[in-house]
Amino acid sequence: MKANKAEIAVFVSGGGTNLQALIDAQKSGIIEHGEIKLVVSSNPNAYALERAAKAGIKSVTVSKKEFGSQAAVEEKIAEILEENNIDLIVLAGYMSILSADFTRRYERRIINVHPSLIPSFCGEGFYGLRVHEAALKKGVKVTGATVHFVNEIPDGGEIIMQKAVKVRDGDTPETLQKRVMRLVDALDGAERIRNCRRHTPGGSRKNIGRDSPKKSGGKIMDIYAVNDIAKLIEGNSYVGRGIVIGKSADGTKACTAYFIMGRSANSRNRIFTERDGVLYTEPFDASKVEDPSLIIYAAVRNYENKIIVTNGDQTDTINDALKSGGSFKSALETREFEPDAPNFTPRISGMLTFENKDFTYEMSILKSADAAGSACNRYTFSYSPLAGLGHFIHTYVCDGNPIPTFQGEPERVAIPNDIDEFTQSLWNALDADNKISLYVRYTDLVTGAEDSRLINKNA
Repeated sequence: MKANKAEIAVFVSGGGTNLQALIDAQKSGIIEHGEIKLVVSSNPNAYALERAAKAGIKSVTVSKKEFGSQAAVEEKIAEILEENNIDLIVLAGYMSILSADFTRRYERRIINVHPSLIPSFCGEGFYGLRVHEAALKKGVKVTGATVHFVNEIPDGGEIIMQKAVKVRDGDTPETLQKRVMRLVDALDGAERIRNCRRHTPGGSRKNIGRDSPKKSGGKIMDIYAVNDIAKLIEGNSYVGRGIVIGKSADGTKACTAYFIMGRSANSRNRIFTERDGVLYTEPFDASKVEDPSLIIYAAVRNYENKIIVTNGDQTDTINDALKSGGSFKSALETREFEPDAPNFTPRISGMLTFENKDFTYEMSILKSADAAGSACNRYTFSYSPLAGLGHFIHTYVCDGNPIPTFQGEPERVAIPNDIDEFTQSLWNALDADNKISLYVRYTDLVTGAEDSRLINKNA
């Protein structure tokens, strides 16, 4: 049986500086959850092949000149990937565009780094110096690099993380490229694969695709997998604030959970307090409060047959809307993401509605449409609860600068019967340095009785 690590193939075409950064990171132990097993080159003369040989990594060349067509090239590559039990593909200066059929075959199993802050200066035609020429022509003050999943749209896949580079007075496309490429190398070596483990569905090697059903010779994720929330979070230093809503395994209780994390002194200066069934975030030391608007709010409150939970003062926005005959969704149409540029922290919200000894629930995320905070995108999800299943939404993918916001649908997680089991598992999985507070409430669907647990790091 293979070790519990993702087996990685790196695709190259040229000198292999990005490949070398990955090799160095692997040797130093930074890449904890994956191992480079194969290098695939489109160019038989690529120096990257020598780098692979020196590192003792198997390599192959599959070129269009040899096989005649892109379809034949990709079919051969797929065959090689299957033979070598590859879980994850990393594009490291690979100069051949992969087809839609190939990217769909390896959905969420191919990652790439692009030398800009997507969605700026990306897509067809944006490569090499062209990216930096466009950035300077536009007059941007900040550019950077983006790690993203690859799909059928050039640079259009789901963002994993981003890091910024300041544009300096007197920069040329060449000098800017050099600084961004240094950042790209750092992303490759220090973060690219390490954070990918968390972001890949299920948070573990198993769900990368190896044990999933096969389709057309490829492996696909199990979209109905129910994940252990601790395994989703472990090893990820910063998922921000998070909400979990679901039904216990025995079908008798509704679960509501909310946690906060923080990096700054202002963010870390917080505690949860519960008064009259309302959960508040409050300063731990009032004398140290820098911005009370993001610190002091009601996070969880009841309204008639509903429980509202959010990561900000939109709890009261929803509560007030309900009193006036409005809805969860209509209330959030009046709000947008937090104004904390350049992160633009999403507002996440949830609401449970109880009726006939059961409940339904909604979740929402409000997030910036671009890196400039030009507009707000609003997403709402509605659920009929299933025993043992919950949904988990959080503000960030992982740490970064700026911090990449949550992507996709809320994640499917298991809800156990025991509130203490769930509380401790979630709290222990959160990063020790950045976790601040956790609140969990179980509501009996027959009696309406509420049982809650509250943990504050600042106690």
